[in-house]
Amino acid sequence: MEFHSILFEMPEDRSTVEDIDEPAFFGDLNLDQCVTEVTRGFDEYNLVPFFRTELTRESAVTFRHEVMRDLDDQRVLLGVHEFSLAMRKMRACCSEAERLYFKRQKEWWFLQATSLYCRAVQTFGPALSIAEPKSRGFRAFSSWLADHVQSDAFKKLVSDVDNVRDALSRVRYCIHLHGNTVTILHSDDEVDYGAYVNGIFERFKQGEVKDHSVEQKDWPEMNHVEARILDCVAELDPQPFIFLETFCNDHADFVDTTIAAFDREVQFYIAFRRYIQPCRDAGLSFSYPVVSSATKAVRCDATYDLVLAHKLCEAKASVVCNDINLEGSERIFVVSGPNNGGKTTFARTFGQLHFLGRLGCPVPGRNAHLFLYDQIFAHFEREENTLDLRGKLQDDLMRMHDILKASTSRSIILMNEIFSSTTLADALYLCRKMIGEIIERDALCVCVTFIEELARLGPQTVSVVSEIDTDDFSLRTFRVRRRAADGRAYALTVAEQYDLTYERIKERLAS
Repeated sequence: MEFHSILFEMPEDRSTVEDIDEPAFFGDLNLDQCVTEVTRGFDEYNLVPFFRTELTRESAVTFRHEVMRDLDDQRVLLGVHEFSLAMRKMRACCSEAERLYFKRQKEWWFLQATSLYCRAVQTFGPALSIAEPKSRGFRAFSSWLADHVQSDAFKKLVSDVDNVRDALSRVRYCIHLHGNTVTILHSDDEVDYGAYVNGIFERFKQGEVKDHSVEQKDWPEMNHVEARILDCVAELDPQPFIFLETFCNDHADFVDTTIAAFDREVQFYIAFRRYIQPCRDAGLSFSYPVVSSATKAVRCDATYDLVLAHKLCEAKASVVCNDINLEGSERIFVVSGPNNGGKTTFARTFGQLHFLGRLGCPVPGRNAHLFLYDQIFAHFEREENTLDLRGKLQDDLMRMHDILKASTSRSIILMNEIFSSTTLADALYLCRKMIGEIIERDALCVCVTFIEELARLGPQTVSVVSEIDTDDFSLRTFRVRRRAADGRAYALTVAEQYDLTYERIKERLAS
């Protein structure tokens, strides 16, 4: 089975450039925060480009689902963790070799790095084989790794490591100190007087005593005296050090490119698993979505804003889940209800679901069926730029014009409280035009608005309402239900709660 990547099913799924710009909708959907947190602690792998590369094929998404499911098996996960840890130690040794000054010490750290690498590769292969992964990605890599370990090039690397270490381990020498003079001599199997002295005093030992020995600091870097001693040892017994120098020259690029790529790419899965673990521990659901480019029916039960949920779970706070469902000809959610009631969060959730689905990641919620879109466009309210001569209404119009011009029938458009700076009549007129354009394109859309009439523009629109507590109108439930808008504004419910409606005020004044 041919292997080329644990992250991309086909070579064409990979981006042709490494430095990928952040998508324009990231900030509006808080996905910039998500990627920052997911990749925290994984800086050496440069995972950010992977989390900005969206897949375009259903099979490519399924490929990642299979790998993610394999990592739910603790045997596979433990094997990957141990391999990754060994590779990190290997890179640390290489960095130490680069940092150090004295030549022979640099060579020894390089040998240590190579030794760690060989053991990691030799150990990981059998661990994967025992775990019996089911995904195409892991099975292909396991087969490739078994062949690689048996290759002549890898066998020679292992043999050379063992030979050099064995040669160095046989080096023996004596140090004779006399005043400021240090003399290095061949070892003639002198008696270890330290052991002899300890044996004599062992008979006088009575129970536990205080340890008066002085701890010797083992600094990574040699000082000039140690380096000169080592040079003298090399002069007395040059052959092992010649072996070491030759080894470093012959194996300067000892890490196989396929193994290095696997080690980096598999961290995509590990990093995302770590990010969602607090939500899983809190009992929140995740599922592998059915992603389709053929049908625009969308569904996800008990879903939620992942970025918000991650923060709430770490703070041990509860998370409110909602259902999302579009069927048949339905394409547009029109979200209305009180301010700060979860409307914007609902729109973000819809966008996050589809983006994570296109990344091939598990998504928050159950029974997820998502559309494989081509682009996400988000128009969320922004603070007015004082340096821009355009007014807010003009800015809204120009932004929406650009979105509609670039969108297609396979796009997702998220609009949050647009045209709030103009009159109700003008806003209704403009929104009708916008929704009409989106309906004509047959694109998916979430429109958060204070204009409830938009939910009645046709069979393509679906009304969902953020609800408040029926016992205390000042409390939001953050539940967004699929139902007709009731025309009640949050300000009116507060006025009713405190008897401040127009009618009650007139009654009070009359009395």
